[in-house]
Amino acid sequence: MSLEITGTLDKKLPVQSGSSARGPWKKQEFIVNTQEQYPKKVCISVWGEDKVGELERIEEGSLLRIHVNIESREFNGRWYTDVRAWKIENAVSAPSGQGEIPDGQIDDIPW
Repeated sequence: MSLEITGTLDKKLPVQSGSSARGPWKKQEFIVNTQEQYPKKVCISVWGEDKVGELERIEEGSLLRIHVNIESREFNGRWYTDVRAWKIENAVSAPSGQGEIPDGQIDDIPW
């Protein structure tokens, strides 16, 4: 399941790392305040050296568009849900081509 969450980066939690049968791993969780009528706090995780490095460059308070996968799994009769980000974008930047003024049309703008 792939979803998109828009919100403000509230807090970055400490980086976690370790080693498994597949080799070393690195994970970081962060808290986002959603942008809706009744805002919610959501804990989201990123896995891997590159994603943790990407999150490191983002400042707290930034408005983000986060693409996530949600997955639940059972362990000893209890269920655990993981919200994992696979893409993080700045939500305030306009897509390329938008917000630009075509050549020769600057005089048409009412100042």
